[in-house]
Amino acid sequence: MARPSTQKQRRAEVVDAALEAAAHHGLRNLSLTDVANQAGVTRGALLYYYEDLDAILVEAHAAGMERVGAERAKRVSQETGAAAKLRVAIEHGLPSGPDDALMRLLYEFDVLAGKSPLHDELVQRLYGEQLGLYREILAEGAASGEFSLRGAIDDIAMNFVALEDAYGLHIVAGGSITVADARRAIALSAAQAGAPLDETA
Repeated sequence: MARPSTQKQRRAEVVDAALEAAAHHGLRNLSLTDVANQAGVTRGALLYYYEDLDAILVEAHAAGMERVGAERAKRVSQETGAAAKLRVAIEHGLPSGPDDALMRLLYEFDVLAGKSPLHDELVQRLYGEQLGLYREILAEGAASGEFSLRGAIDDIAMNFVALEDAYGLHIVAGGSITVADARRAIALSAAQAGAPLDETA
């Protein structure tokens, strides 16, 4: 049996391979063999660390969420003032473009919610993190006087999450909505809600 430190590293490598393979093949077509080939190991080696493909995907889903959520929270925390934090939260809540493989994959994982309790839990957790970040920024802005909110914080935060998710799906689908379009539209919604963004680059 692999030593704990080695086992942790191997599991992390499998998760990375699963994310890359899923980004290439799509979740619906992904097989254990695809993940094994991406990781450069046999199917049997994967099954030493994981019970089945779904167990790998659950951990890959969690890892993808952590990367996206932690990165955005860190960037927001580096800003001073609620308006600047809101601008950064919106910018980094959207995909970087149609080729943002990790964001596209997270949207694909949403499809598994309702079919797998574990995936459903992860989707709800990510939603809670999105909502919590916006609530915190809005509350800070209201307390400091930067924002004059026209509505309940919870409702405005829910709208931000709904907008970034909806526009994000259009962006990764390669439709007519660009990242710039989405940022501009969400910024308009923010201003209408009494939470104008700090537009400094």
